[in-house]
Amino acid sequence: MRPSAFNLDQFAQKLGEIFRQSPARDLEQNLKAGLSGWLAKLDLVTREEFDVQAELLSRTREKLSQLDARLKELEARHQPDKD
Repeated sequence: MRPSAFNLDQFAQKLGEIFRQSPARDLEQNLKAGLSGWLAKLDLVTREEFDVQAELLSRTREKLSQLDARLKELEARHQPDKD
């Protein structure tokens, strides 16, 4: 990264230092509480929950594929001969 490039982490750190050294500390706490409440309303899931559901979906798709193949096999066995 270029030295003059905008760095969000550094910006957040500097902003945090300013808040800690000023009466705006209460504002920071209020802002965090408000933001947390707003994010909670978005009905988001954690990364861990997402990964669990993705794994479950993957296993379900695999099982469905196996069942589909088995069904086709059984249907083929029970087809009457067309002579």
